[in-house]
Amino acid sequence: MAQAGGNGATAPDAAGIAAAASQAARRGPPPVHLWNPPFCGDLDMEIRADGSWFYLGTPIAREGMVRLFASVLKREGDRYFLVTPVEKVGLRVIDAPFVAVDAELDRGNVTFTTNVGETVTAGPGHEIRLTFGPDGTPRPYVHVRRGLDALIDRKTYYRLVEAASVEGGDVVLRSGGMDFVLGAA
Repeated sequence: MAQAGGNGATAPDAAGIAAAASQAARRGPPPVHLWNPPFCGDLDMEIRADGSWFYLGTPIAREGMVRLFASVLKREGDRYFLVTPVEKVGLRVIDAPFVAVDAELDRGNVTFTTNVGETVTAGPGHEIRLTFGPDGTPRPYVHVRRGLDALIDRKTYYRLVEAASVEGGDVVLRSGGMDFVLGAA
């Protein structure tokens, strides 16, 4: 944490969050759902709609740093936070915090890979949902973990549509024993 002003309070900074996240990650995936530290303020950090991360207006180019921050990302209501056992800082998420950049279709399951290297198989707890943008274009998402979604990128979405079947006027994809509507036929 960086020292702020003369009142002894600290201002949040990315280096402090990264150090704490790195320490926590050494023991496996951080249990962010169990952490409820005090709010320390907002960072000038943003996850853009294409999944790119920015800090102080500059892209975070180190993939390892992005993955580390993603591992301590938490959603509460409509807000997103980076959390450690002792601090919580806010950040902006323009659309979804992750992007599903690929999918493997195998034996009735669809396993997505996100831009931060996480994999998730669509099914119970990892549902696919479809919304539409203001221009009517499909905006498909898959639930990754604890309120965090990944936007399914266009090429992956079209591969899923090709693998799906038409049922009752809908394009339906099966995965994990569930049916997901990908659009109208």
